[in-house]
Amino acid sequence: MNNAFPQWLGVDLGSVQSVSRVVVKLPPAMTWATRSQTIAVLGGTDGTNFSTLKAAASYTFDPATGNTVTITFPAASVRYLRLVITANTGWPAGQISEFEIYNS
Repeated sequence: MNNAFPQWLGVDLGSVQSVSRVVVKLPPAMTWATRSQTIAVLGGTDGTNFSTLKAAASYTFDPATGNTVTITFPAASVRYLRLVITANTGWPAGQISEFEIYNS
């Protein structure tokens, strides 16, 4: 089996913004078993150089609680935000349906 990791999802916020929280969502369907994914949050201002805003950690997605996790970190000014997934106990690749970025 091919190792599908690491994988990343990113977004350009359009301008430098202060960010301190990311809410990550999977489909809420009860047909999905509970799973853990190892996710790191990176940020940068130029789209090329990224700093770690939150080191890789394991987060549990549970359909009984909406398959949502919140990742918090000290506020940082970034234009580009990246989620890097390095493990998933429920599938041989990263799974994210949606993520929301906040400052608070």
